[in-house]
Amino acid sequence: METVFFMFFSFIAFLILNLSKQHNNMSQKILLTSSEVNIILHRLACQLIEKHLDFTNTVLIGIQPRGIFLADRIASILTNEYNVKHIDLGYLDITFFRDDFRKKDKPLEANQTKIDFLVEDKKVVFIDDVLYTGRSINAALTALQSFGRPSEVELLVLIDRRFSRHLPIQPDYRGRQVDAINEEKVKVYWNEKNGEDAVYLTDNS
Repeated sequence: METVFFMFFSFIAFLILNLSKQHNNMSQKILLTSSEVNIILHRLACQLIEKHLDFTNTVLIGIQPRGIFLADRIASILTNEYNVKHIDLGYLDITFFRDDFRKKDKPLEANQTKIDFLVEDKKVVFIDDVLYTGRSINAALTALQSFGRPSEVELLVLIDRRFSRHLPIQPDYRGRQVDAINEEKVKVYWNEKNGEDAVYLTDNS
C-alpha cells in the first residue's frame, strides 16, 4: 500500500512540475535567437562604419549596466572583423542622474563610469540594449555634461520598444523594433553574462 501511495504522489508531483514548466514557456517567448542577434550586430556595425568611417572623431559609450555588453560586442566587431584600427569605448553610469532615483525603495548601488578620453567636440554614440521610456537616455545626456560638450550625440539600441516612450527620444540605429504592452518585459541575454545570446519577451502579468 505504501508503494502505491508513493507512486501516486510521485506522479502528482511530476504533473505539477511539468505544468509549471509549460506555464513558464507560455509566459516567455523568444524574440531573437543567437544567430539573429549576431546578424543584427554586424548590420549595426556596418551602419556605424557608413556614418563614422574610421571613427577618428567618434566615441562609443555604453550605458550602464546593460548597455556595456552591447557596446563591447559592437566595438569588438568593428576592430576584429572590419579592421577599424582604433575605437574609443567608454562606460557611463546614470544611477544618480535618473529623475526617479529618489523614489526607489532600497538604496541604489552605482556602477562604474569609465571614460578615459575627451568628449569635447566629439561625435558620441550612446549604446544601450533596450529603449523603453527614454528616461535612461535623458539621464545619460545629463551625466555626459560632466565630460564636455560633444558636437553630436547619437543613439544605438538593440531593441526599440514602440508606444512606450515618456520622452521624445528616438534611436538613430536600431536592431529590432518591438511592440510590447506595459505588462511585458524585454529581456536581453548575453553569452558573457547569461550563457547565451538571445532576446525574450516575458509576460509579467
